[in-house]
Amino acid sequence: MADVSDTKIDEAYQDVRSDKSETNWLLVDYESDRSDKLQLTSTGSGGLTELRDRLDESKASYAYVRVQYANDKESKREKFILVVWIGPNCKVMRKAKISVHAADVKSVLRVFSIEVAAREKDDLKEDPIIVRLRKAGGASYDGV
Repeated sequence: MADVSDTKIDEAYQDVRSDKSETNWLLVDYESDRSDKLQLTSTGSGGLTELRDRLDESKASYAYVRVQYANDKESKREKFILVVWIGPNCKVMRKAKISVHAADVKSVLRVFSIEVAAREKDDLKEDPIIVRLRKAGGASYDGV
């Protein structure tokens, strides 16, 4: 089991979800290579682009992101995604624990529309994620 007891994780989660906050992502990392304790690493307001720059290719991390997109000229939607990041240089034992630990992370980062498994930073490009969000959202008037 992963230790997700750090209260800063839940505080950041509430901040990302808040309509009154500009914070639109949070990043959670393991305390150390040998630890199963997760801690809040950083937050930001620069969306997926800023988050991609913060990901370490030697680590496994979890992120929670608010993504805003428009279905048409009249409407904007905000959806939330959970990112499970396994960097290309992540150690084998850490990779092996991710699927079990992801369930623990979901007990804290609870509400999201889609889960994105990212192995490369390009997996977090906004356009393909928005296509997935539109499909997950039900009504799509763009034929996507």
